[in-house]
Amino acid sequence: MAFHFKTYMPRSLFGRAALILIVPVVTIQLVVSVVFIQRHFDGVTRQLSRGVQLEVRTLLRAVETAPDLAAAGRDAGQVARDLAITMSLPAKAPTVVGDARSFWDISGREVGTVLHDGLPALTAVDLQSNPREVHLWLTTRHGPMQVVLNRSRVTASNPHQLLVLTGFASVLMTLVAYVFLRNQLSPITRLASAAEAFGRGQTLPYRPRGALEVRAAGKAFLDMRARIERQIEQRTLMLSGVSHDLRGPLTRLRLGLALLPEDEDTAALLQDVEDMTRLVDEFLAFARGDAMEDSAEVDPAVLVAQAVDKARRGGLQVTLGETSGAGPVQMRPQAVMRALDNLIGNALRYGDRAVLSYALTDRNLRLTVEDDGPGIPKDKREEAMLPFTRLDAARDPNKGGGVGLGLSIAADIARTHGGILRLGESDTLGGLRADLVIKR
Repeated sequence: MAFHFKTYMPRSLFGRAALILIVPVVTIQLVVSVVFIQRHFDGVTRQLSRGVQLEVRTLLRAVETAPDLAAAGRDAGQVARDLAITMSLPAKAPTVVGDARSFWDISGREVGTVLHDGLPALTAVDLQSNPREVHLWLTTRHGPMQVVLNRSRVTASNPHQLLVLTGFASVLMTLVAYVFLRNQLSPITRLASAAEAFGRGQTLPYRPRGALEVRAAGKAFLDMRARIERQIEQRTLMLSGVSHDLRGPLTRLRLGLALLPEDEDTAALLQDVEDMTRLVDEFLAFARGDAMEDSAEVDPAVLVAQAVDKARRGGLQVTLGETSGAGPVQMRPQAVMRALDNLIGNALRYGDRAVLSYALTDRNLRLTVEDDGPGIPKDKREEAMLPFTRLDAARDPNKGGGVGLGLSIAADIARTHGGILRLGESDTLGGLRADLVIKR
């Protein structure tokens, strides 16, 4: 399995900005700790160890120049007291073989190296038995000698304190930078939320804030939103006038035909008027869209039940299928109802049965309409959702004088709710399956 570095990178802008901030800080800490602090304390350790080396050499000289063991103990003892060193002569055998230190005791390596270089008589250095002391064993002509001194005399006492202080300062500065970074990125997050809400037909209050570039982007978004809202409002007003102008002559035609004697010609003319009325309604529904409708929290169970009852009152054979999930969903109920009416109408125009079901999750609401008709071929499904597209007689989504807008209206309503309309094959009925997905 190939390793992809991008897979483990943060996806959000905040995460990437935090990574850009943290990585240099951690790198600087490592460089300062390893290159500067360690080298600095190694130098201090070598200097202190050389001082101890001279003191032990003075003590060793006193022992070597004494004529006998008693004189050596007396003379060397006086020197050891003056140098604040504990001495044993003759000493017991070393408790360790060679040098002993903990694996993390990096400065202890320098102590042993410096002492061995300046003291040929040194046989063992023990830094592990007691971390606060240094135990040395040396060979003299009067027997083995043990020297014990404080660890602080050969190594600096506060390297870890400096590291802790540096780490604390770094964490503090990182938190301060985190607060400033959050304040700089929050306007971008609010802008993205306002843009996403507007894409779903919701208008969230937004005021440009943050850096100059973010303010410019926010002002451009507000101007764009205002232009789109004005355009939608003007189009709605225009279409309202067109609807009124068209419905007037159609109504007069219908009334005039109703006064004529009932025969085949009159019935045909009335059917033509009804088809023209339906075509006008369908075209206006597509051109008007749902952007000007108010959004509200709706219970999907209530909405689906209303759609089924409405279809049954119109003489359609619609049943309620499986449902899952509960809770309100923010949507434009009239638009979603219009989309369901189109999907149910298309389903029953080519089939005998239609089943309406829904599934509610934390991320979206999926409204499904299935039928037992011939369905739509897989290679024609994308084409079927295009405006003014009519398929062949096997499966025309607007058969009966339609203009090919039923699925287009449903797809447009799904998009304005942040979702999608998916067409597929029904597993239970064998016909078309239409999934109207609405983002929560």
